[in-house]
Amino acid sequence: MQRPRPRQHVLRYAVLLAVLAGCAAPSAGGSSESAAGAAASPNPVTAAGRTAPAGAASSSAMSSTATTPAPAPTVTPGSPGAVPGGLTIAFGGDIHFEGRVGRLLDGDDGLGELRATLGAADLAVVNLETAITDRGVPQPKIYHFRTTPKALTTLASAGVDVVSMANNHSVDFGPDGLVDTLAARDASPVPVVGIGRNAADAFAPAVVTVRGLRVAVIASTQINDYTVNTFPATATAPGVAGNLRNDRLLQAVKAARATSDVLVVFLHWGTDYTTCPDRAQVATATAMAAAGADVVVGSHAHRIQGSGWLGSTFVGYGLGNFVWLNTRGEADTRSGVLTVTVDEAAVRARAALPPNQWSTQKSVVVAQDYAPMRVSDDGIPRRPADADVLTAAWEQARSCARLRSHP
Repeated sequence: MQRPRPRQHVLRYAVLLAVLAGCAAPSAGGSSESAAGAAASPNPVTAAGRTAPAGAASSSAMSSTATTPAPAPTVTPGSPGAVPGGLTIAFGGDIHFEGRVGRLLDGDDGLGELRATLGAADLAVVNLETAITDRGVPQPKIYHFRTTPKALTTLASAGVDVVSMANNHSVDFGPDGLVDTLAARDASPVPVVGIGRNAADAFAPAVVTVRGLRVAVIASTQINDYTVNTFPATATAPGVAGNLRNDRLLQAVKAARATSDVLVVFLHWGTDYTTCPDRAQVATATAMAAAGADVVVGSHAHRIQGSGWLGSTFVGYGLGNFVWLNTRGEADTRSGVLTVTVDEAAVRARAALPPNQWSTQKSVVVAQDYAPMRVSDDGIPRRPADADVLTAAWEQARSCARLRSHP
């Protein structure tokens, strides 16, 4: 068993705006997406969708080194690093900074201890489930989450490389809050996906170059609630990337597949407080796999759901809460970091083949690693004494997800 290795590489990333044409029919909730996406900007685009001056470089560099010893993870089967040349991608679930959890932003390194797990992978992705604003009007919802731009710098310091904001709380404070959230995204030290000034922006992938491979990350929300129905990103309006119907998301996935080596789709989906995927999750995972996604993961249900292989695509249905204010008891504390290992040699070999042969190849994701955690009272997930219990529950969740435990 190997521990996650400290990050020592330098990442380069750029958010690419693809030409996303077509439309999605009106959703069940009455929202609709535009019939045409905006054309890609002629200027290079930097992290979080910012347009750079003409002649500027189209990517930025950053590095982070883990300084905290890593706990020994539970591995199945094999471990990240067991594959020579393995590229690791770590995923954490839902994050907000409500109530006492907001104290984590008081210092300069409130989530520093997560560098040993989440930040130890080559690439780390999480869901930030909150508006970033001190303005706006609470929308007609039960819960309202807000934070400051420091949330993004704190996540970056913890080793997070890409942040999704495609969820049902990113526009909790209406149009003014959305303006502020997009401004925070523009100034973010890491790329933010799943929200934008229009549909092309919201569905645009973050593309991170790791070890010479282009890893694209796309995000969207499938939660049929007030947010996606009131603030969907369209050709002319800002909002969240939504896939109540999968048409627009599939266009983005297929476009990213044509220009990336590894493709990750991060979704906000599922039914609250359930440990098995619902029909929409299964249908969407199947559609993403058919469109060429290598990894499909998501969160929202506040529960850990099954993960494994669906054909040649790795699927993780539910990551659970991650940095969270827990008020509902023991089940809400269950958390963890899910890390997958991608075989670099397999990715390069696949790239040498005609695209119409890619679907016949084995999965480039060759291992999964689960580090079980519980969310503490201060909001930080930590490895607990009963890690074996959480690991067993994670293994059991795979049965109703109908996923394979190995490639």
